[in-house]
Amino acid sequence: MESSNGNGSGKGMEVAYEEVEEEANFESDEIERNKMGIMRALVEREDPSSKDVDDFMIRRFLRARDLDIEKATNMFLKYLSWKKSFVPNGSISESEIPKQLAQNKLFMQGVDKTGRPIVVVYGGRHKQTTLEEFKRFVVYTLEKICSRMPAGKEKFVSIADIEGWGYTNSDVRGYLAALTILQDCYPERLGKLYLVHVPYVFMTAWKMVYPFIDKKTKKKIIFVENKKLNSTLLKDIDESQLPEAYGGKLPLVPIQNC
Repeated sequence: MESSNGNGSGKGMEVAYEEVEEEANFESDEIERNKMGIMRALVEREDPSSKDVDDFMIRRFLRARDLDIEKATNMFLKYLSWKKSFVPNGSISESEIPKQLAQNKLFMQGVDKTGRPIVVVYGGRHKQTTLEEFKRFVVYTLEKICSRMPAGKEKFVSIADIEGWGYTNSDVRGYLAALTILQDCYPERLGKLYLVHVPYVFMTAWKMVYPFIDKKTKKKIIFVENKKLNSTLLKDIDESQLPEAYGGKLPLVPIQNC
């Protein structure tokens, strides 16, 4: 009898589950869209210049605060105020960050299997300059990455190579400043962070920074064992898109040349 056929009833249940899931996703999307509209109205009332902001940015800030309209609106208004004061000309010029660029520590090349751009940072090349120049370098970098996002993508992945890192590279104040800028001003931009070639001495600085990393960002951080480096990266990045330094095909390109 067909009614007692296990395969038949299983398929029916699968279809039912899929329909429920699709309905739930639709309702979730609808809730998010409604909240985006409310948030936009609130933000534009407080700062008319925000009319030029696209819906994707509104959505990123909203998601960063778990769809809490009030918290997301306050976060976004603080961002707009910060942007006007810290980047009054709309962008950071290379002439403002000469010492940071001279360290040749940040590169961008290739995309992962989902199309997100890949950024490579060499922590062992970082040297302290003034905190203000470093913060300008962070903003310059994030703006450059965001401007090079492929169509339909909002996030990037980063490989932070800590090989050779020592106490001369330790800059907890700078790390915290960079983290604050990333989390408060560029939320939902980081997709994944691989920490590779991590020396034991680095953990001293890491323990000081870790408490300030928000829960969403913590979930995106992966410490990669040296013996599993190539296999771990290749799970998410095709060999044709992986930097040569990690067994791939692409040469690294300095961020200023991207």
